[in-house]
Amino acid sequence: MTRSIDYGTLMHRAMRGLIQEVLADVAKHGLPGQHHFFITFDTMHPDVEMADWLSDRYPEEMTVVMQHWFDNLDVTDDGFSVTLNFGDNPEPLYIPYDSIRTFVDPSVEFGLRFETQEDDDRGDDGVEPTPVETTETESAPKSGDAEIVSLDKFRK
Repeated sequence: MTRSIDYGTLMHRAMRGLIQEVLADVAKHGLPGQHHFFITFDTMHPDVEMADWLSDRYPEEMTVVMQHWFDNLDVTDDGFSVTLNFGDNPEPLYIPYDSIRTFVDPSVEFGLRFETQEDDDRGDDGVEPTPVETTETESAPKSGDAEIVSLDKFRK
């Protein structure tokens, strides 16, 4: 059996760790300057916790904004919980890192996008491999036109 380095999984883990580190700093010190986050996540992820009315309204994915008002930010190794305001209704959310699809801080033109790709090939044992998650990074140039570079085009 040929062994190889799974760079996609390693990048996935590193970028989720980056999000964890950023949020832990914000939980401890608050948002610095003009920083704010748009976080899009999979509302169908089994570990996401949110009010029923929110999951009914956003049955597949939801984007939350952490900027002017958020409360009770608690960052763990697996995800984070935060209370956000939805039309003057404070609602607690729990968002696991594995459910995050995009994490963007527009104040510094930084963004991450996580995509899952199904692999149709079966392993030697006949078992289907689990979906491989790859990370794309995006950074909008000053002109305002963003170019997204996929790491897949560098794989052989």
